[in-house]
Amino acid sequence: MTQTTQPSRTTQTTQPPDAEPAVRFRHAAKAFGTVRAVTGIDLDVRRGETVALLGRNGAGKSTAISLLLGLNEPDAGSVRLFGRQPAQAVRAGRVGAMLQEGRAVPRITVRELIAFVARTYPAPLPVDEALELAGLTELAGRRTDRLSGGQAQRVRFAVALAGNPELIVLDEPTAALDVEARRAFWESMRGYARRGNTVLFSTHYLEEADAHADRIVVIDAGRIVADGTGEQLRRAAGGSLVSVDLAGRPTEGLTGLPGVVSVEVRADRARLRTEDPDATVVALAGLGAVRGIEVTAPSLDDAFLALTDHHAHTTARSTR
Repeated sequence: MTQTTQPSRTTQTTQPPDAEPAVRFRHAAKAFGTVRAVTGIDLDVRRGETVALLGRNGAGKSTAISLLLGLNEPDAGSVRLFGRQPAQAVRAGRVGAMLQEGRAVPRITVRELIAFVARTYPAPLPVDEALELAGLTELAGRRTDRLSGGQAQRVRFAVALAGNPELIVLDEPTAALDVEARRAFWESMRGYARRGNTVLFSTHYLEEADAHADRIVVIDAGRIVADGTGEQLRRAAGGSLVSVDLAGRPTEGLTGLPGVVSVEVRADRARLRTEDPDATVVALAGLGAVRGIEVTAPSLDDAFLALTDHHAHTTARSTR
């Protein structure tokens, strides 16, 4: 199985061919004691792209974001934003961030908070514009400590927009939000991205990455294991899925069928990942297992699980 795909550029933003990318990691590594959180990341994010970071808990996403924002220094390698040190780009107002942690400031309205933050930047976004982009115009006069979870998340988004950044970094921006609040948030984010700005976000929701990102970067064990569109990642997972009802039949022997590389059983239904679906189906028919048979392409969830399978990675790296 191919572990890495090539990125596909779908954003229409134009830029000089020699322009520095918005984000550049070069052999970046970071350890905390004996834990190697990030191990040699290489990544470019072009200006105007929207890129999603996917990974299991502890994969290294949050550490990569902390290096990007200058909250931590890499032990080796480098991180640059627009060709500058992260701290320099942040101070210049070129970068905005929305992190997972955040508490409401009591006894202050939404407008007052955004106006205060905006005054700390050299060339801020007009307050009314930041409120509109974040979908907060009608809530501008409400106290920040009297907002719902989804509304408070949009306030954090407006705070990140206040400095008029060219790049915005979002760490799990819709965690714990309901479906309606998530939809409202992504509408706001798309409005920001349509201006030609760059977005880098981490998420546990694969459907969000597929729907809102030009590229999906999968991190596992501190390394990038895949980089491409959702469709490219699905192809990288390899093969097809053949599902069949077992109807009480034993599962022994399924892994030995032609083309089958893995088998998963849920209740009384087997899902076989196969590199030769035709041969697998014929073999199942020979066993009399044809009830509810279905052949499908792998989903993004299937691709993610395949690309972050630790045993597969160990095998693949040992042969290089």
